Amino acid sequence: MLTGLWVAVVLLLLLTLIPLSRIEAWWVRGLDFPRLQLSCLALVLVGALLCLLDWGQLSTWILLTLSSACLAYHAWWIVPYTPLHSKEVRSAGTLSEKDRQQRIAIMTANVLTPNRNAERLLAIVAENRPDILVTLESDDWWQEQLDVLEQDYPHTIKCPQDNLYGMHVYSRYPLENAALQFLVEEDVPSIHAEAVLPSGRRVVLHFLHPAPPSPSENATSSERDAELVMVGRSVAESERDVPTIVTGDLNDVAWSLTTRLFRKVSGLLDPRIGRGMFNSFHADYPFIRWPLDHLFHSEHFVLEDMQRLPSFGSDHFPVLVRLVYRERAKPQEGIDADAEDRALAREKMADEAVGPGEVHRPEMPASRYSLEPVI
Repeated sequence: MLTGLWVAVVLLLLLTLIPLSRIEAWWVRGLDFPRLQLSCLALVLVGALLCLLDWGQLSTWILLTLSSACLAYHAWWIVPYTPLHSKEVRSAGTLSEKDRQQRIAIMTANVLTPNRNAERLLAIVAENRPDILVTLESDDWWQEQLDVLEQDYPHTIKCPQDNLYGMHVYSRYPLENAALQFLVEEDVPSIHAEAVLPSGRRVVLHFLHPAPPSPSENATSSERDAELVMVGRSVAESERDVPTIVTGDLNDVAWSLTTRLFRKVSGLLDPRIGRGMFNSFHADYPFIRWPLDHLFHSEHFVLEDMQRLPSFGSDHFPVLVRLVYRERAKPQEGIDADAEDRALAREKMADEAVGPGEVHRPEMPASRYSLEPVI
């Protein structure tokens, strides 16, 4: 029994320490994902050690210290995504008539290209009535099914692809100054636009779906990290009075070093902090779920509601976030970047030879950019 506990604790320790490195290999960065699962393993081990071993033995205290340290480390990442932590984004409360003219509801749905249950997705859209729907992995077949939405969502941006990186945006609100870009990889699109709310307020939107580090995609996280960081830096260089939202399937978990770096360099807020994890993947396997579908926003917004919606046959659950723009919102602050963070961000962009100036900024004149045509 003691040998088995030693093996389990050493394995837990290795799985905890390896991701501390900045190695970008897919198998290293993949260990950022299961922090919740590793927290549960550490908790079970601590309980087993307390119940099964002799407290008078030095080995018991060594094992207990190691497993407790692992538990504390993973909890440091996980607890912010629970109600035990203070909220980073304030709740909207009761909405005034002015608020109703300045709210925006965005639904993200990774459809899983081979999935053919479009009818169920359309029913979810009809039930929840988001203002903007963005789909990921949508190809020509999915476009044909989704185009029935155009009666209610007349403003569209379409990029059907059969490589798992198609992207479609359907909006009730006008979309202006839009651009379809391939920021890091030539077959991985992103969409950038301004939405005009009923009040006339303009909101900058960035829709992303970078490729993940995996043995079947990219051998390292370099491409994903560069795209997230360059968009984050571009957002930070915008004027502070520009309401901004970044959303999509980022193929990274909320508690990874890269997503934390994105939050730091962009200055955007995460409405999940203090509310919940909203694990969106994998829809079929509850024991390996983590948050891959994200929405980050500037300090101009408060949160009306955030939901993980029912499954529709994809490996992702759709996620719906309702935000309200408040002109005189009380200050809300996320996490700040220090000199080391800024240096790391520059390093990640340099690895892929990209920079924030390449990201379309819809709030600025389009003539400054060399843009891909919007379909």
